[in-house]
Amino acid sequence: MATNMMTNIIEIVDSHCHINFPELLEDIDGLLKRMEENNVSKALCVSVELERFPEILALAIKYPNIFASVGVHPDHENCEEPTVEKLVALSRHPKVVAIGETGLDYFRIEGDAEWQRERFRVHIDAAKATQKPLIIHTRKAGNDTLDILRERGRGEVTGVMHCFTETLPFALASIELGFFISFSGILTFKNAEEIRTVAKAIPIEAIMIETDSPYLAPMPNRGKTNEPSYIRFVLEELARVKGLPIDAVAEKTTSNFHKLFFSNEARTSV
Repeated sequence: MATNMMTNIIEIVDSHCHINFPELLEDIDGLLKRMEENNVSKALCVSVELERFPEILALAIKYPNIFASVGVHPDHENCEEPTVEKLVALSRHPKVVAIGETGLDYFRIEGDAEWQRERFRVHIDAAKATQKPLIIHTRKAGNDTLDILRERGRGEVTGVMHCFTETLPFALASIELGFFISFSGILTFKNAEEIRTVAKAIPIEAIMIETDSPYLAPMPNRGKTNEPSYIRFVLEELARVKGLPIDAVAEKTTSNFHKLFFSNEARTSV
C-alpha cells in the first residue's frame, strides 16, 4: 500500500474498528503489518455484544497497540442483555478503555424503543461507575440521545459520537456535553457534503477519526473490506476540509484520542 503522503507523520490512530470480525481477524498479521506501514500506531477494537467480548480482550492482551471496549450495540436484540455490574466487572482489565458501543438507533427499529433507551442508561451508569468514556452510536435518534445523556449522565460522563452522521446543532450540543465527534470513511463519500460541512465548522480540538472497519471503506476503496490502515484516507480528507496540514491534523486527532481514552482528567471543554 502506498505511503507517500504519510511518511512524515509520527502517529495516527483508528479510534473505532471491529478487527475481531472474521473478515479482518483471518488476516490479523497482515492487517497489523499494514497498520505499521501506514503509521497507524493504535486501534480501538469496539465491542458490540458481550458474547464476543472475550475475543476482543484476547486481541488487546496479545497485541500492545490494540485496545478494547465493552458494551452492547443498540440495535442488537438476540444477545445477552448488559447490566451495570457486568459491564463494570468486564471493564476492569487495563486494556479496556471505554464503555460501548452504546446509544440509540431508530433507523431499523419498529415499535417501542424503550428497551434501547434503557440499555443506553445502563451503559451510562457503567461509565459513571468506572469513569471510562462512552462510545456512542446514534442514528435517527439525536434528540433522545442528547436528552438521556443530560438526564442520566448529569455532566459526569464524557465520550465520543462515533461514525458521525448527525447535524451541526447535534455536534455542537455534543461538544458542549464534553463529547468528541469522530468521522469515518463516510467523510470521503461524494454525497456526504453535509457531514463535511460539520467537520469544517467544529474545532479540530473536538475531532477524532475512525474506520468503523470492516464497514464503510473510504474513497478510493469504497465497496471493499475496510481496515485500520485505511484511516489515512479519512485523515487526508479531514485535512482538506479543514484547510490544515495533514501532519497537524494527525497530531491533533491522535492527541484527542489519548486525551479521551488514556487520561483520567475531567474534560470540561474542547
